[in-house]
Amino acid sequence: MNIAIIGAGAAGLSAAFDLTRAGHRVTVFESGPEVGGLAAGFKAEHWEWTLEKFYHHWFASDAHILKLIDELGARNKVLFPRPVTVMYYDGKFYQFDSPLSALKFPGLGWGLAKIRFGLVGLYLRLTNNWKALEKTTVDAWMRKWAGDKAYEALWEPMMVGKFGERHAKNVNMAWFWARIHSRTSNLGTFVGGFQAFMNLLAQHVEHQGGTIRLNTNVSAIRTEADGKVTLETSLGTETFDRLLTTTSPALFARMAPQLPDDYKARIERLRSLGAVVMVVALDRKLGNGAYWYNLPKAAGFPFLALVEHTAYMSPEHYGGDHIIYCGDYLEPDHPYFDMAKEEIEEIYLPALERFNPDFDRSWVKRTWLFRTRYAQPVPLVDHSKNILDLKTPLSNVWLASMSQVYPWDRGTNFAVEIGRRAAREMMEAGNS
Repeated sequence: MNIAIIGAGAAGLSAAFDLTRAGHRVTVFESGPEVGGLAAGFKAEHWEWTLEKFYHHWFASDAHILKLIDELGARNKVLFPRPVTVMYYDGKFYQFDSPLSALKFPGLGWGLAKIRFGLVGLYLRLTNNWKALEKTTVDAWMRKWAGDKAYEALWEPMMVGKFGERHAKNVNMAWFWARIHSRTSNLGTFVGGFQAFMNLLAQHVEHQGGTIRLNTNVSAIRTEADGKVTLETSLGTETFDRLLTTTSPALFARMAPQLPDDYKARIERLRSLGAVVMVVALDRKLGNGAYWYNLPKAAGFPFLALVEHTAYMSPEHYGGDHIIYCGDYLEPDHPYFDMAKEEIEEIYLPALERFNPDFDRSWVKRTWLFRTRYAQPVPLVDHSKNILDLKTPLSNVWLASMSQVYPWDRGTNFAVEIGRRAAREMMEAGNS
C-alpha cells in the first residue's frame, strides 16, 4: 500500500518503521525542521549532545520504547542513572523519591498518616483495576484513603500545579494510578539525547524505503469516492491508499472537514493543556545535586517544576554549561503563550534565588523558550468513554494521538505503543 503519515514524532516514526519493514510505501509529512515531535531536541554550537526542548526521560518499566530500541540494535546507548527528586514543603526542599525518603518527609506527620500513605502506594502498585478508579476523582479518592493531611501536603499542590485550579479537582483517579503503578526511580535517556534516538529511528525508516519530508505542512485531508485519501500539502496535492495522522484531535478536525458532526463534537469535548518551558544555561550549578524539584504554586513559584538536567547528565556533554528547565502546564489561552521571551525571563529567572540564595543574573549564559498548546490531556471522570478509536469515521484514515493512550500518561513510550498498534490495524484492515 501507499501510506501517508502526518507527524514525525515517536508515534509516526514507529508506525512508519513497522509499515516500511512490512514492505509498504510510506511518506511521512512533518511540519517542523526535524523529526521528534515533542521529544525533539536542539543543540548549542559548543555542545556535544542535543537537549530536549521539553524535558523528557524514560522509566525502566517503559517496555514499548525499550523493545523498539532493541530492534534498532541500540540498547547499549540507553542510560539509566538514578537522580534525586525533591519536594518543597514549609520553606524547604526534602528528598522524595523512595519509600524511605517518604517516611522521613515531615509533611506526612507521624503514625497513622504514614501508614495510610504507605498502604495507598502499595495498593496502587499492585492493583490493575484502573477502570473502577476512573469513576472517582484523585481529590476524592486520595482524601478518603490517604487522608486530608497527606493529600494536601503532597498531591494537591501537584494536581493544582499540573492541571490548574480549573481542572485539579476533576481529574480521575485512573490517571493518578497510571503514574504510580509502573514508574521507577531510575530515569533513562539516550546517548546524544532524545534527538539522537529519533534520528536513528528515522534513518531506519528511510533505509527500509520510507520517505520523510521535513518542513512540509498538511493543510487539508479529503477522502475520495474510491476510498483513496488526498492530502493538500505545502508541496502540492498527493493521494494515498491509507493515512495515519498523529496530530492533536483538534488539529485533525480542522484539517478534515468531511468528519461527521457527532465525531467533531466528541473531539471538542476533549480538554488538554499546553506547556511553556524555559531552558537556561548557567556557568555553574544552581542546586545541591537534586534533579527534579516539585514546586507548589501556592508557595509563590512561577512554574510547576525546576529540572536541573546537569544533575542527571554531566555538563561535559553540554560544553561545561549547567542546564536547568523551568516548566509549566497552562491553559492554551494563557498569556505566556504570546509573551516575548524577555518577558518570561523577568517572571522566571528571579525565582532561581529560592533554589540558591547566591544566584545572580550574571550566571545566565543563554536562555531558550519553547511552547506548545497541546502537551497534557485532561482525563475527567469516566474518561474511557471519551477515548477515540484509532480508526476514524473517514475511509482509510486513522488517528493516533497522546489523547488516546489513556489511562497511561503521555510520553514517548506510549507514543511508540499507539503508533505500532495503529500500523497493525492499518495492515490488518480491509478497504473501509
